[in-house]
Amino acid sequence: MNAYKFRQQVERVHQQASELNIQANSSPLSPPTPLQESLKRLNTALEELRIAEEELRQQNEELVAIRQALEAERQRYQQLFDFAPDAYLVTDIDGKILEANRAAANLLKISQNSLVGKLLAQFIPENERRNFTNQLLRLQNIEKIQDWEIRMQTRENLIFEAAISIATIRDSTGKPKGWRWLVRDITTRKQVEQKIRTMQLQNLQLQEAAKLKSHFLAMMSHELRTPMNAILGFSQLLLRPQYDRFSPQTRNMVERIVSSAKHLLALIEDILDFSKLEVGRLQLKPEELNLEELIVKVTEELHCLAEQKKLALNVSVQLENPIIINDSTRVQQILVNLLSNAIKFTDIGSVTVEAREVTVDKIVLIVQDTGIGIAETDLQQIFQEFRQIDQVLSRKHSGTGLGLSIVEKLVHLMKGTITVNSKVGEGSTFCVELPRTIQGK
Repeated sequence: MNAYKFRQQVERVHQQASELNIQANSSPLSPPTPLQESLKRLNTALEELRIAEEELRQQNEELVAIRQALEAERQRYQQLFDFAPDAYLVTDIDGKILEANRAAANLLKISQNSLVGKLLAQFIPENERRNFTNQLLRLQNIEKIQDWEIRMQTRENLIFEAAISIATIRDSTGKPKGWRWLVRDITTRKQVEQKIRTMQLQNLQLQEAAKLKSHFLAMMSHELRTPMNAILGFSQLLLRPQYDRFSPQTRNMVERIVSSAKHLLALIEDILDFSKLEVGRLQLKPEELNLEELIVKVTEELHCLAEQKKLALNVSVQLENPIIINDSTRVQQILVNLLSNAIKFTDIGSVTVEAREVTVDKIVLIVQDTGIGIAETDLQQIFQEFRQIDQVLSRKHSGTGLGLSIVEKLVHLMKGTITVNSKVGEGSTFCVELPRTIQGK
Protein backbone atom coordinates (compact mmCIF):
# COMPACT_ATOMS: atom_id res chain seq x y z
CA MET A 1 0.00 0.00 0.00
CA ASN A 2 1.46 3.38 -0.97
CA ALA A 3 1.39 6.48 1.20
CA TYR A 4 -1.49 8.08 -0.70
CA LYS A 5 -3.86 5.11 -0.24
CA PHE A 6 -2.84 4.76 3.38
CA ARG A 7 -3.66 8.39 3.97
CA GLN A 8 -7.10 8.03 2.32
CA GLN A 9 -7.93 5.05 4.52
CA VAL A 10 -6.88 6.94 7.65
CA GLU A 11 -9.09 9.85 6.59
CA ARG A 12 -12.12 7.55 6.12
CA VAL A 13 -11.63 5.93 9.53
CA HIS A 14 -11.20 9.33 11.15
CA GLN A 15 -14.39 10.62 9.48
CA GLN A 16 -16.40 7.58 10.58
CA ALA A 17 -15.14 7.97 14.15
CA SER A 18 -16.13 11.65 14.16
CA GLU A 19 -19.63 10.76 12.96
CA LEU A 20 -20.03 8.14 15.72
CA ASN A 21 -18.87 10.64 18.31
CA ILE A 22 -21.41 13.24 17.11
CA GLN A 23 -24.21 10.69 17.13
CA ALA A 24 -23.31 9.52 20.61
CA ASN A 25 -23.24 13.07 21.99
CA SER A 26 -26.51 14.06 20.30
CA SER A 27 -28.50 10.97 21.42
CA PRO A 28 -31.44 11.81 23.88
CA LEU A 29 -30.45 8.76 25.85
CA SER A 30 -27.59 9.10 28.22
CA PRO A 31 -24.79 7.05 26.64
CA PRO A 32 -22.81 4.72 28.76
CA THR A 33 -19.56 6.21 30.04
CA PRO A 34 -17.36 3.37 28.71
CA LEU A 35 -18.58 4.06 25.17
CA GLN A 36 -17.71 7.76 25.42
CA GLU A 37 -14.29 6.90 26.78
CA SER A 38 -13.74 4.45 23.96
CA LEU A 39 -14.69 7.04 21.38
CA LYS A 40 -12.30 9.57 22.93
CA ARG A 41 -9.47 7.06 22.88
CA LEU A 42 -10.32 6.21 19.29
CA ASN A 43 -10.17 9.91 18.33
CA THR A 44 -6.86 10.28 20.11
CA ALA A 45 -5.45 7.23 18.37
CA LEU A 46 -6.70 8.47 15.05
CA GLU A 47 -5.05 11.85 15.63
CA GLU A 48 -1.78 10.16 16.45
CA LEU A 49 -2.20 8.05 13.36
CA ARG A 50 -2.68 11.19 11.27
CA ILE A 51 0.50 12.66 12.74
CA ALA A 52 2.37 9.44 11.97
CA GLU A 53 0.93 9.46 8.51
CA GLU A 54 2.17 13.04 7.97
CA GLU A 55 5.63 12.05 9.17
CA LEU A 56 5.53 9.05 6.87
CA ARG A 57 4.61 11.30 3.98
CA GLN A 58 7.46 13.66 4.71
CA GLN A 59 9.87 10.74 4.95
CA ASN A 60 8.56 9.40 1.68
CA GLU A 61 9.18 12.78 0.00
CA GLU A 62 12.69 12.84 1.43
CA LEU A 63 13.31 9.33 0.11
CA VAL A 64 12.09 10.38 -3.31
CA ALA A 65 14.41 13.42 -3.23
CA ILE A 66 17.35 11.24 -2.13
CA ARG A 67 16.58 8.73 -4.83
CA GLN A 68 16.51 11.51 -7.43
CA ALA A 69 19.80 12.92 -6.13
CA LEU A 70 21.36 9.45 -6.23
CA GLU A 71 20.14 8.96 -9.76
CA ALA A 72 21.56 12.36 -10.80
CA GLU A 73 24.87 11.48 -9.14
CA ARG A 74 24.89 8.11 -10.86
CA GLN A 75 24.30 9.76 -14.20
CA ARG A 76 27.03 12.32 -13.45
CA TYR A 77 29.46 9.54 -12.54
CA GLN A 78 28.49 7.65 -15.67
CA GLN A 79 29.12 10.75 -17.82
CA LEU A 80 32.47 11.39 -16.14
CA PHE A 81 33.38 7.75 -16.60
CA ASP A 82 32.19 7.62 -20.17
CA PHE A 83 33.71 10.92 -21.37
CA ALA A 84 36.98 10.78 -19.41
CA PRO A 85 40.04 11.44 -21.63
CA ASP A 86 41.81 8.34 -20.29
CA ALA A 87 40.73 4.77 -20.79
CA TYR A 88 38.81 3.34 -17.81
CA LEU A 89 37.78 -0.27 -17.38
CA VAL A 90 36.09 -2.32 -14.67
CA THR A 91 36.71 -6.07 -14.60
CA ASP A 92 35.92 -8.99 -12.35
CA ILE A 93 38.66 -11.02 -10.68
CA ASP A 94 39.10 -13.10 -13.83
CA GLY A 95 39.81 -10.00 -15.90
CA LYS A 96 36.48 -10.04 -17.74
CA ILE A 97 35.47 -6.51 -18.72
CA LEU A 98 32.26 -5.35 -17.01
CA GLU A 99 32.41 -1.66 -17.90
CA ALA A 100 34.40 0.38 -20.39
CA ASN A 101 34.33 4.04 -21.33
CA ARG A 102 34.61 5.59 -24.78
CA ALA A 103 38.34 6.30 -24.42
CA ALA A 104 38.97 2.61 -23.72
CA ALA A 105 36.96 1.63 -26.78
CA ASN A 106 38.84 4.14 -28.94
CA LEU A 107 42.21 3.02 -27.56
CA LEU A 108 41.50 -0.65 -28.26
CA LYS A 109 39.77 0.08 -31.60
CA ILE A 110 36.51 -1.67 -30.67
CA SER A 111 32.96 -0.54 -29.80
CA GLN A 112 31.93 -0.24 -26.15
CA ASN A 113 29.23 -2.86 -26.47
CA SER A 114 31.64 -5.34 -28.06
CA LEU A 115 34.29 -4.62 -25.42
CA VAL A 116 32.06 -5.52 -22.47
CA GLY A 117 32.26 -9.22 -21.70
CA LYS A 118 35.66 -9.79 -23.26
CA LEU A 119 38.74 -10.80 -21.28
CA LEU A 120 41.29 -8.01 -20.93
CA ALA A 121 44.00 -10.57 -21.67
CA GLN A 122 42.76 -10.62 -25.29
CA PHE A 123 44.31 -7.16 -25.66
CA ILE A 124 47.75 -8.31 -24.50
CA PRO A 125 50.24 -9.65 -27.11
CA GLU A 126 50.01 -13.43 -27.19
CA ASN A 127 53.61 -14.04 -26.12
CA GLU A 128 53.06 -11.88 -23.00
CA ARG A 129 49.63 -13.16 -21.88
CA ARG A 130 51.00 -15.77 -19.48
CA ASN A 131 52.86 -13.07 -17.51
CA PHE A 132 49.75 -10.91 -17.55
CA THR A 133 47.57 -13.75 -16.22
CA ASN A 134 50.08 -14.45 -13.44
CA GLN A 135 49.98 -10.79 -12.50
CA LEU A 136 46.17 -10.99 -12.29
CA LEU A 137 46.50 -13.78 -9.72
CA ARG A 138 48.92 -11.68 -7.67
CA LEU A 139 46.54 -8.72 -7.79
CA GLN A 140 44.23 -10.42 -5.26
CA ASN A 141 46.82 -9.74 -2.56
CA ILE A 142 47.62 -6.18 -3.68
CA GLU A 143 45.47 -3.13 -2.96
CA LYS A 144 46.62 -1.14 -5.98
CA ILE A 145 49.32 -0.79 -8.64
CA GLN A 146 50.60 2.51 -10.04
CA ASP A 147 52.03 2.95 -13.57
CA TRP A 148 52.58 -0.67 -14.49
CA GLU A 149 54.17 -0.43 -17.94
CA ILE A 150 53.21 -3.22 -20.35
CA ARG A 151 52.62 -3.69 -24.03
CA MET A 152 49.04 -3.93 -25.27
CA GLN A 153 47.41 -4.42 -28.64
CA THR A 154 44.25 -3.25 -30.34
CA ARG A 155 41.64 -5.54 -31.83
CA GLU A 156 43.58 -5.09 -35.09
CA ASN A 157 46.77 -6.37 -33.36
CA LEU A 158 48.53 -3.01 -33.43
CA ILE A 159 51.01 -2.95 -30.53
CA PHE A 160 51.32 0.10 -28.26
CA GLU A 161 53.07 0.91 -24.98
CA ALA A 162 50.69 1.36 -22.04
CA ALA A 163 50.92 2.54 -18.43
CA ILE A 164 48.26 0.91 -16.22
CA SER A 165 47.07 1.85 -12.73
CA ILE A 166 44.84 -0.65 -10.91
CA ALA A 167 42.62 -0.30 -7.81
CA THR A 168 40.94 -3.26 -6.07
CA ILE A 169 37.14 -3.46 -5.70
CA ARG A 170 36.03 -5.36 -2.57
CA ASP A 171 32.68 -6.71 -1.39
CA SER A 172 31.09 -6.10 2.01
CA THR A 173 33.30 -8.77 3.59
CA GLY A 174 36.48 -7.22 2.22
CA LYS A 175 37.04 -9.93 -0.34
CA PRO A 176 38.29 -8.77 -3.79
CA LYS A 177 35.60 -8.98 -6.43
CA GLY A 178 37.20 -7.03 -9.27
CA TRP A 179 39.43 -4.16 -10.35
CA ARG A 180 39.27 -0.69 -11.77
CA TRP A 181 41.79 -0.09 -14.54
CA LEU A 182 43.21 3.21 -15.80
CA VAL A 183 45.06 2.71 -19.10
CA ARG A 184 47.20 5.35 -20.84
CA ASP A 185 48.92 5.09 -24.20
CA ILE A 186 52.54 6.11 -23.52
CA THR A 187 53.99 5.17 -26.90
CA THR A 188 54.89 8.78 -27.73
CA ARG A 189 56.44 9.29 -24.29
CA LYS A 190 58.53 6.14 -24.64
CA GLN A 191 59.71 7.26 -28.06
CA VAL A 192 60.70 10.65 -26.66
CA GLU A 193 62.48 8.99 -23.73
CA GLN A 194 64.38 6.78 -26.18
CA LYS A 195 65.37 9.83 -28.22
CA ILE A 196 66.54 11.58 -25.05
CA ARG A 197 68.59 8.54 -24.04
CA THR A 198 70.10 8.42 -27.52
CA MET A 199 70.90 12.14 -27.39
CA GLN A 200 72.45 11.75 -23.93
CA LEU A 201 74.60 8.90 -25.19
CA GLN A 202 75.61 10.93 -28.22
CA ASN A 203 76.36 13.89 -25.95
CA LEU A 204 78.60 11.73 -23.79
CA GLN A 205 80.33 10.45 -26.90
CA LEU A 206 80.79 14.01 -28.17
CA GLN A 207 82.19 15.09 -24.81
CA GLU A 208 84.60 12.19 -24.86
CA ALA A 209 85.55 13.01 -28.45
CA ALA A 210 86.09 16.67 -27.47
CA LYS A 211 88.38 15.59 -24.62
CA LEU A 212 90.33 13.32 -26.93
CA LYS A 213 90.54 16.09 -29.53
CA SER A 214 91.80 18.61 -26.97
CA HIS A 215 94.32 16.11 -25.63
CA PHE A 216 95.48 15.33 -29.17
CA LEU A 217 95.77 19.01 -30.11
CA ALA A 218 97.73 19.82 -26.96
CA MET A 219 100.06 16.86 -27.43
CA MET A 220 100.64 17.53 -31.13
CA SER A 221 101.16 21.24 -30.52
CA HIS A 222 103.87 20.48 -27.99
CA GLU A 223 105.47 17.91 -30.29
CA LEU A 224 105.38 20.27 -33.28
CA ARG A 225 106.54 23.37 -31.45
CA THR A 226 109.89 21.88 -30.44
CA PRO A 227 111.16 21.11 -33.97
CA MET A 228 109.63 24.34 -35.32
CA ASN A 229 111.58 26.39 -32.78
CA ALA A 230 114.72 24.55 -33.87
CA ILE A 231 114.01 25.21 -37.56
CA LEU A 232 113.32 28.88 -36.87
CA GLY A 233 116.35 29.30 -34.64
CA PHE A 234 118.85 27.68 -37.00
CA SER A 235 117.38 29.53 -39.99
CA GLN A 236 117.85 32.86 -38.24
CA LEU A 237 121.42 31.88 -37.28
CA LEU A 238 122.15 31.16 -40.92
CA LEU A 239 121.12 34.66 -41.89
CA ARG A 240 123.28 36.52 -39.38
CA PRO A 241 126.97 35.79 -40.03
CA GLN A 242 126.59 34.29 -43.49
CA TYR A 243 124.00 36.70 -44.90
CA ASP A 244 126.37 38.63 -47.18
CA ARG A 245 128.03 35.45 -48.45
CA PHE A 246 124.78 33.96 -49.76
CA SER A 247 123.61 34.59 -53.26
CA PRO A 248 120.34 36.54 -53.59
CA GLN A 249 118.55 33.32 -54.49
CA THR A 250 119.90 31.52 -51.41
CA ARG A 251 119.10 34.47 -49.13
CA ASN A 252 115.55 34.50 -50.48
CA MET A 253 115.12 30.79 -49.76
CA VAL A 254 116.42 31.15 -46.17
CA GLU A 255 114.19 34.19 -45.59
CA ARG A 256 111.20 32.18 -46.84
CA ILE A 257 112.13 29.37 -44.45
CA VAL A 258 112.20 31.87 -41.55
CA SER A 259 108.92 33.49 -42.63
CA SER A 260 107.14 30.16 -43.07
CA ALA A 261 108.53 28.87 -39.79
CA LYS A 262 107.24 31.95 -37.94
CA HIS A 263 103.84 31.56 -39.56
CA LEU A 264 103.64 27.86 -38.74
CA LEU A 265 104.81 28.46 -35.17
CA ALA A 266 102.06 31.08 -34.74
CA LEU A 267 99.47 28.55 -35.92
CA ILE A 268 100.83 25.94 -33.50
CA GLU A 269 100.67 28.47 -30.64
CA ASP A 270 97.04 29.21 -31.52
CA ILE A 271 96.12 25.52 -31.43
CA LEU A 272 97.94 25.03 -28.12
CA ASP A 273 96.22 28.04 -26.52
CA PHE A 274 92.84 26.94 -27.84
CA SER A 275 93.23 23.41 -26.47
CA LYS A 276 94.16 24.81 -23.05
CA LEU A 277 91.25 27.25 -23.06
CA GLU A 278 88.78 24.56 -24.13
CA VAL A 279 89.62 22.26 -21.21
CA GLY A 280 90.02 25.13 -18.73
CA ARG A 281 93.74 24.62 -18.14
CA LEU A 282 94.99 28.03 -19.23
CA GLN A 283 95.81 30.16 -16.18
CA LEU A 284 96.02 33.92 -16.14
CA LYS A 285 99.02 35.59 -14.52
CA PRO A 286 97.88 39.03 -13.31
CA GLU A 287 100.48 41.74 -13.10
CA GLU A 288 100.57 45.50 -13.13
CA LEU A 289 100.94 46.81 -16.67
CA ASN A 290 100.69 50.04 -18.62
CA LEU A 291 97.90 49.51 -21.15
CA GLU A 292 98.85 52.55 -23.24
CA GLU A 293 102.41 51.33 -23.66
CA LEU A 294 101.17 47.84 -24.54
CA ILE A 295 98.86 49.20 -27.26
CA VAL A 296 101.66 51.30 -28.76
CA LYS A 297 104.00 48.28 -28.75
CA VAL A 298 101.45 46.04 -30.50
CA THR A 299 100.60 48.64 -33.18
CA GLU A 300 104.28 49.22 -33.90
CA GLU A 301 104.77 45.48 -34.44
CA LEU A 302 101.80 45.33 -36.83
CA HIS A 303 102.53 48.62 -38.57
CA CYS A 304 104.45 46.91 -41.36
CA LEU A 305 101.41 44.75 -42.20
CA ALA A 306 99.25 47.85 -42.52
CA GLU A 307 101.89 49.60 -44.64
CA GLN A 308 102.01 46.67 -47.05
CA LYS A 309 98.30 47.20 -47.77
CA LYS A 310 98.65 51.02 -47.62
CA LEU A 311 96.26 51.24 -44.64
CA ALA A 312 96.31 53.89 -41.94
CA LEU A 313 96.78 52.38 -38.47
CA ASN A 314 95.37 54.84 -35.91
CA VAL A 315 95.72 54.77 -32.13
CA SER A 316 93.53 56.64 -29.63
CA VAL A 317 94.15 56.10 -25.90
CA GLN A 318 91.93 58.13 -23.56
CA LEU A 319 92.82 56.80 -20.13
CA GLU A 320 93.30 58.98 -17.09
CA ASN A 321 95.07 56.07 -15.45
CA PRO A 322 96.63 53.59 -17.96
CA ILE A 323 97.75 51.18 -15.21
CA ILE A 324 95.66 47.98 -14.99
CA ILE A 325 96.08 44.56 -13.37
CA ASN A 326 95.92 41.84 -16.01
CA ASP A 327 97.94 39.22 -17.85
CA SER A 328 100.04 41.30 -20.26
CA THR A 329 100.73 38.35 -22.57
CA ARG A 330 97.02 37.55 -22.96
CA VAL A 331 95.93 41.19 -23.37
CA GLN A 332 98.59 41.49 -26.07
CA GLN A 333 97.23 38.30 -27.67
CA ILE A 334 93.72 39.78 -27.75
CA LEU A 335 94.98 43.00 -29.37
CA VAL A 336 97.17 41.18 -31.90
CA ASN A 337 94.34 38.85 -32.99
CA LEU A 338 91.79 41.65 -33.36
CA LEU A 339 94.18 44.04 -35.14
CA SER A 340 95.69 41.41 -37.47
CA ASN A 341 92.16 40.27 -38.37
CA ALA A 342 91.12 43.87 -39.07
CA ILE A 343 94.18 44.42 -41.30
CA LYS A 344 93.69 41.06 -43.04
CA PHE A 345 90.09 41.81 -44.06
CA THR A 346 90.58 45.50 -44.94
CA ASP A 347 91.88 46.47 -48.37
CA ILE A 348 91.11 50.22 -48.40
CA GLY A 349 90.87 52.76 -45.61
CA SER A 350 92.07 52.40 -42.05
CA VAL A 351 92.21 50.37 -38.88
CA THR A 352 91.77 52.11 -35.52
CA VAL A 353 92.45 50.86 -32.02
CA GLU A 354 90.99 52.83 -29.13
CA ALA A 355 91.12 52.48 -25.34
CA ARG A 356 89.00 54.38 -22.86
CA GLU A 357 87.47 54.09 -19.41
CA VAL A 358 83.85 52.98 -19.10
CA THR A 359 83.66 53.25 -15.32
CA VAL A 360 86.17 53.48 -12.51
CA ASP A 361 86.47 49.67 -12.52
CA LYS A 362 86.17 48.96 -16.26
CA ILE A 363 88.03 49.76 -19.46
CA VAL A 364 87.08 49.11 -23.08
CA LEU A 365 89.26 48.25 -26.08
CA ILE A 366 87.78 49.05 -29.49
CA VAL A 367 89.15 47.83 -32.81
CA GLN A 368 87.45 49.38 -35.84
CA ASP A 369 88.13 48.85 -39.53
CA THR A 370 86.74 49.90 -42.91
CA GLY A 371 86.98 46.40 -44.36
CA ILE A 372 84.63 43.98 -46.02
CA GLY A 373 82.32 43.70 -42.99
CA ILE A 374 80.31 40.71 -41.77
CA ALA A 375 76.82 39.68 -42.83
CA GLU A 376 74.21 39.65 -40.06
CA THR A 377 73.63 35.92 -40.58
CA ASP A 378 77.32 35.26 -39.87
CA LEU A 379 77.63 37.38 -36.72
CA GLN A 380 76.46 34.52 -34.48
CA GLN A 381 79.11 32.19 -35.90
CA ILE A 382 82.27 34.27 -35.99
CA PHE A 383 83.41 33.15 -32.53
CA GLN A 384 83.11 29.45 -33.37
CA GLU A 385 86.40 27.62 -33.61
CA PHE A 386 87.83 26.57 -37.00
CA ARG A 387 85.32 28.78 -38.81
CA GLN A 388 85.79 31.67 -41.22
CA ILE A 389 82.82 33.61 -42.52
CA ASP A 390 83.29 32.68 -46.15
CA GLN A 391 85.04 29.76 -47.80
CA VAL A 392 86.32 32.00 -50.61
CA LEU A 393 87.75 34.39 -48.04
CA SER A 394 89.26 31.54 -46.05
CA ARG A 395 91.21 30.51 -49.14
CA LYS A 396 92.31 34.08 -49.82
CA HIS A 397 93.25 34.84 -46.19
CA SER A 398 95.00 31.86 -44.62
CA GLY A 399 94.57 30.95 -40.96
CA THR A 400 93.25 28.36 -38.55
CA GLY A 401 89.99 30.13 -37.85
CA LEU A 402 90.87 30.07 -34.13
CA GLY A 403 91.76 33.74 -33.62
CA LEU A 404 88.36 35.13 -32.65
CA SER A 405 87.46 31.97 -30.73
CA ILE A 406 90.62 32.38 -28.64
CA VAL A 407 89.85 36.08 -28.10
CA GLU A 408 86.33 35.31 -26.89
CA LYS A 409 87.52 32.59 -24.49
CA LEU A 410 90.29 34.83 -23.11
CA VAL A 411 87.83 37.71 -22.59
CA HIS A 412 85.40 35.43 -20.72
CA LEU A 413 88.29 34.05 -18.66
CA MET A 414 89.01 37.65 -17.63
CA LYS A 415 85.31 38.09 -16.66
CA GLY A 416 84.81 40.54 -19.53
CA THR A 417 82.53 40.79 -22.56
CA ILE A 418 83.08 41.09 -26.30
CA THR A 419 80.58 42.45 -28.83
CA VAL A 420 80.69 43.13 -32.55
CA ASN A 421 78.83 45.46 -34.88
CA SER A 422 79.25 45.13 -38.60
CA LYS A 423 77.73 45.75 -42.00
CA VAL A 424 78.79 44.20 -45.27
CA GLY A 425 81.02 46.64 -47.17
CA GLU A 426 81.17 49.13 -44.29
CA GLY A 427 83.61 47.49 -41.89
CA SER A 428 83.42 46.04 -38.39
CA THR A 429 83.80 47.23 -34.82
CA PHE A 430 84.86 44.89 -32.00
CA CYS A 431 84.41 46.10 -28.39
CA VAL A 432 86.15 44.30 -25.55
CA GLU A 433 85.10 45.39 -22.06
CA LEU A 434 87.42 44.25 -19.25
CA PRO A 435 87.64 44.80 -15.50
CA ARG A 436 90.52 47.05 -14.52
CA THR A 437 91.69 44.38 -12.13
CA ILE A 438 91.38 40.65 -12.80
CA GLN A 439 91.84 37.72 -10.44
CA GLY A 440 94.37 34.99 -11.09
CA LYS A 441 93.11 31.49 -11.85
